Amino acid sequence: MRVGLMTREYPPNVYGGAGVHVEYLSRELAKSIDVEVYCWGNQSLDEGNLHVHGAEPWSEITNGTEGKYKTALEALSLNLAQVKSLAAIDVVHTHTWYVSMAGFLAKKLFNVPFVLTTHSLEPLRAWKAEQLGSGYAMSSWMERTAILDADAVIAVSKGTKEDILRSYPEINPELIHVIYNGIDLKEYQKTSDTSALIKYGVDPTVPYVLFVGRITRQKGVTHLVEAIPHLPKGTQVVLCAGAPDTPEIAAEMREKVEEVSKINPHVVWIEKMVTKPEAIQLYSNASVFCCPSVYEPFGIINLEAMACHAPVVASATGGILEVVVDGVTGYLVPFEQDPVTTFASNPKKFSRDLAEKISDLLADPEKTKRFGEAGRRRVEETFAWSAIAEQTIDLYRKLLRDRSEANSRS
Repeated sequence: MRVGLMTREYPPNVYGGAGVHVEYLSRELAKSIDVEVYCWGNQSLDEGNLHVHGAEPWSEITNGTEGKYKTALEALSLNLAQVKSLAAIDVVHTHTWYVSMAGFLAKKLFNVPFVLTTHSLEPLRAWKAEQLGSGYAMSSWMERTAILDADAVIAVSKGTKEDILRSYPEINPELIHVIYNGIDLKEYQKTSDTSALIKYGVDPTVPYVLFVGRITRQKGVTHLVEAIPHLPKGTQVVLCAGAPDTPEIAAEMREKVEEVSKINPHVVWIEKMVTKPEAIQLYSNASVFCCPSVYEPFGIINLEAMACHAPVVASATGGILEVVVDGVTGYLVPFEQDPVTTFASNPKKFSRDLAEKISDLLADPEKTKRFGEAGRRRVEETFAWSAIAEQTIDLYRKLLRDRSEANSRS
């Protein structure tokens, strides 16, 4: 079997959960089948059954404009350029709207099964209009066209499956398969090394609350920043936050951090995406990991923290509900979403509630240790990549059998 994985992100160009997912899934799949990865960026790799082919979008399509819609047009250009490489593929499997049209076209042109994994849904991310401008209409069209034509849709959580059915009620529910994200249990382990903390100005002798993620409306980092005045005096807060979606949200984040630092001088803002070893150190030594996302189909970042024995305080939304066990591996904070903006309907209350649960853990080191150990056990039992790759290959095989039977009947 030869599968073509289509993705925008692949190492070293990874900035979100979808990229992390494809990185580890491709490596695990390659232990059993041939894997061809098609991604953005000038890179290539040939390692056993794993072959990576990177390319840049057609820049000519947006030369002469600074419109925010550039990204959507460039995504479509690369979809068109890469689809010709899929003629010899048995199954095409896309990840995010950036590459979904390549799968759609490969199905039409080469009669191959088309699998689409949803890491998020455009109808539920109204803030994308801030990032993509009028290109948001185009990304929404690309996602909708592809998802309604896919032979199988993988939802990364049960909550995501429900979101798909609400957003696209035309879809056949039997085509949606829930296969979780995973974690590399050997790589993500608790460490006592604090060299990265010292490098970035974090005091390893003082307990700290940690955030790791992009600066985007979706990840809700500003809710944590607004919770800081409600935390115990002197609480160290480490914001490992980079890759802002827009200059506007970057400026907003800077203003909020500068303001709250007048109240609490123990805020450390690491304005970039750190390396994996550095992230593992940050997780391992954190007293509390906070995930204040306003929309999270799964929340792979919570798995990383739990694997490193960090207790988690997270918003009770989306796939997070299937990862964090309230009162066992951390706390789930109720999150009420405004039905129109999809943001928090009462952001001040949400920030105060986050602060309350974080403070509870900071005051009880024994509980944080207990929650952290329970979190590690949970990821070991439920979220190993080997099991996830096996489920994915089983789905590929089913689709190939179905396609073969359909061809023989015709």
